[in-house]
Amino acid sequence: MPRTLEILYQDEYMVVINKPNGLLVHRSSIANDAQEFALQLLRDQIGQFVYPVHRLDRKTSGVLLFGLDKETTRLLQQEIENKQTLKEYHAIVRGYFPKEIKVDYALTNDRGKVQEAITRFERLKTTEIEVPLGKHLTSRYSLIAAFPQTGRMHQIRKHCNHLRHPIVGDRPHGCNKQNRLFKERWKMTTMLLHAKKIVFSHPFSKEKISIEARFPAEFIRMQDALLLKNYIKNN
Repeated sequence: MPRTLEILYQDEYMVVINKPNGLLVHRSSIANDAQEFALQLLRDQIGQFVYPVHRLDRKTSGVLLFGLDKETTRLLQQEIENKQTLKEYHAIVRGYFPKEIKVDYALTNDRGKVQEAITRFERLKTTEIEVPLGKHLTSRYSLIAAFPQTGRMHQIRKHCNHLRHPIVGDRPHGCNKQNRLFKERWKMTTMLLHAKKIVFSHPFSKEKISIEARFPAEFIRMQDALLLKNYIKNN
């Protein structure tokens, strides 16, 4: 029985879902093990074709926008390209993150092309728990908000790693020792990065639309474990 996706917003032009961790947006040659895809699941669920406006990594949960026709999709993508759309991500990272920082650090894509990449970050909360790691008797973590101003592959993940504050659960760009701790102590293997919010103008009514996605259960469980529960509002 195929899973039912959580629909956050829908009208005659578009539909927005809360994508679960581990779900690909569409078929990909680099993930032959996948059997389910957001595009096909949503198409079958609402009974019509859908077109992805943007992408989320397989391991990233949260707000994902689809157009219901090619013209709507083009207009929404144009808005994103013109930097008229606000995207807000939340993540839990290793260490005490800077209070505010803007990272302008170019990234190389899978074809070897160097691309401009800019992300603004805000630290929302820090925590220190009595869990030893390596030579340290305690472990420190931060809850952060990330606002990407460009849309490069794995941009937030790579920028966090560049700052030496990798996202908990990130395999290619994270900390192996940290990820092993979470797997052994809390049986946690997902990545703690969530697309929390998107704000954009409706392509036809021009109404400002703001959509938020609830955190997945694993994110909520880890906010409990890391004593961050009172600082993550789950709308």
